[in-house]
Amino acid sequence: MEVTELLTLPAVLTLLVFLLSLPLITKFVKTRKYPNLNLPPGSLGWPVIGETLRFLRSGHEGRPELFIKERMEKYDSRVFKTSMLGEPMVVFCGAAGNKFLFSNENKDVQVWWPTSVRKLLRSSLVTKVGYDAKTMRKLLMSFLNPEALKNYLAKMDSVACCHINTHWQGKEVVLVYPTVKQYAFELACCLFASIEDPTQVSRLSPQFDEFLKGVISFPINLPGTRFHCAMKAANAIRELLKLIIKKRRVDLEENKASPTQDLLSHLLVTPDSSGRFLTEIEIIDNILLLLFAGHDTSRSVITSVIKYLGQMPHVYEQVLEEQLEISKGKEAGQLLQWEDIQKMKYLWNVASEVLRLSPPVTGSYREALNNFTYANYTIPKGWKLTWSTGSSHKDPTLFPEPDNFDASRFEGTGPAPFSYAPFGGGPRMCLGQEFARLEILVFMHNMVKRFKWELFIPNEKFLYDPMLKPSKGLAIRLNSH
Repeated sequence: MEVTELLTLPAVLTLLVFLLSLPLITKFVKTRKYPNLNLPPGSLGWPVIGETLRFLRSGHEGRPELFIKERMEKYDSRVFKTSMLGEPMVVFCGAAGNKFLFSNENKDVQVWWPTSVRKLLRSSLVTKVGYDAKTMRKLLMSFLNPEALKNYLAKMDSVACCHINTHWQGKEVVLVYPTVKQYAFELACCLFASIEDPTQVSRLSPQFDEFLKGVISFPINLPGTRFHCAMKAANAIRELLKLIIKKRRVDLEENKASPTQDLLSHLLVTPDSSGRFLTEIEIIDNILLLLFAGHDTSRSVITSVIKYLGQMPHVYEQVLEEQLEISKGKEAGQLLQWEDIQKMKYLWNVASEVLRLSPPVTGSYREALNNFTYANYTIPKGWKLTWSTGSSHKDPTLFPEPDNFDASRFEGTGPAPFSYAPFGGGPRMCLGQEFARLEILVFMHNMVKRFKWELFIPNEKFLYDPMLKPSKGLAIRLNSH
């Protein structure tokens, strides 16, 4: 939530805000009472607010890693404590910190998300832990694994071609970020729920914009706050998905829909490994999760790739050469094949370096299941834990000259284990990783074949709110080949 939200709330609601904050104040006071524990060094900041505003400000400045770097230098480069979103929190740094958290899932730690995320995504995979998470993840992965996605590659390519023909071809100037959002959202709607009616897509799209703004926010459900707007948007999305599910059940019974046509059908007809079918609420919440995650992160990455290629013509030329070689010999209108994707090695190295320098999200959260020791410090049970991509992605011992773009870092065996984590790691690694890879490669293949581009604002600022985006939308001038 932005500082201005609190400042603009009517005075009559101040007391109510205070009462809603009382549990957080109590929790903050309790965190001060660990006289016999050797806690990691650091500051818990202000009551309730902690260091949240400073953390969010670093994201709005486009340098979230600075918040981490400053505290690594001041306290301990391995781990430090802080307080964010009303919770005492321990930040694990570098590849060693990543390794510990990713390797200790359901042992010393388990996944945790801020209250705003848990209330918005309810019974989806994000909120599941232990056995429930394992069985639900396995069910979803049976649709999102590479073997299954092979069947949808042609559809991905078709959607990308149609989108570029409609929104890019013949245009002199394009605002990249909102235009790519249309592609990513249309694709997610199509593949996850066969939502292809432009009216339905246009109804859902602004709701997801409101939803995104409140995902990471103070969970104060009062009119005017980001969280309140996000809750309203999530409820509206669920109502539409409920109607779609109702119709799909009928279509499946009457053989008007295929059990394999999309993720929705897959979840309706496929039980998990224990033989249990997901409830309608679980299906709705997981479709909502994947529609959200399946387009917001991808549009951020694609926008960043377009920015870097616009800044570095020599890299663009190498990408173009590889993509033209793949297209050589194909007939006009022939869609991409799975073997074509495997040949896009340089393009994926470029995208991987973009993900290192400009990840769409900067980390995730865990919770301590018991007291444990790390780097000679005691981490108390119940404390929240987090890791940051910046602490390893910008580590000069892992990536020499870390601020420089160098796609060759990903040749051969690539980066050292646990140093590169744009998709997380361990049992909670992003299950949409392969979907995102295909989405990015297919779109960029079609873009570079058709256009070269110039950036209107070469050094346009990118900021996190909560995902990475250009401050002015990234306007480019297109030149057709």
